[in-house]
Amino acid sequence: MNHNEIKGSDHLNKKRIGMPDRTRNILLLTLFAIGMAQVEASLVVHLRSLYYPANPLEIFPLNLLSPRDHAIELARELATVVMILSVALLTARGFTRVFAVFVFVFGLWDLFYYLWLKIMIGWPVSWLEWDVLYLIPWPWLGPWLAPVLIALLFVVWGCWILISPNEVRFTRGTSVLFVIGSLLALTAFLLPAVPELLEGEAAFREYQPDDFDWSLYIPGYLLMVISLWRIASSGHTRKREQ
Repeated sequence: MNHNEIKGSDHLNKKRIGMPDRTRNILLLTLFAIGMAQVEASLVVHLRSLYYPANPLEIFPLNLLSPRDHAIELARELATVVMILSVALLTARGFTRVFAVFVFVFGLWDLFYYLWLKIMIGWPVSWLEWDVLYLIPWPWLGPWLAPVLIALLFVVWGCWILISPNEVRFTRGTSVLFVIGSLLALTAFLLPAVPELLEGEAAFREYQPDDFDWSLYIPGYLLMVISLWRIASSGHTRKREQ
């Protein structure tokens, strides 16, 4: 057997070993995300029972968290990001693949969070029902469907990248598109709470959901789709060129 045959044989062996490893990683990451989502959903069920005992399915107008509970929630949200990032760094190498693991787990966690809430307490009850999505740097507000659409994008793209053997990476162009898109979507989530922040705590206690700024969210979402699609397709383009 000559050198080229040995090299080809080694490449085939790596491919045979690589795909089961990738599939195993995705399975374990999926189980991790589902488990994390169940833990968070259970905590939210308890919080709703404490703060909305009359009707845990209706959270507006808001009953604000106590200072202690608010601090605990902020720490928990930071800890969640740290946990997902730690798993991503342990699982993958290279910025793009680490990012793919991060968004894959983050997206699944978000999807199953709402699924667990639906199973446990029957919420959400409508497709455009509003939720308090996050608390850092201030409350993110919007229909639960909006973050779920982003979560679906992250799961599909992350899985695609993790399964693919091709090399992929962010370019300057795709990075700019993704950042702009993310900022537009983030602004749509942050804007509803701005008037209440200016008026003070009493305004939050009277807050009722208004129109969501889809004119910011939809262009932002589309820019994220375009940028992630370009990244994923670039790996196939390089493979054909080789």
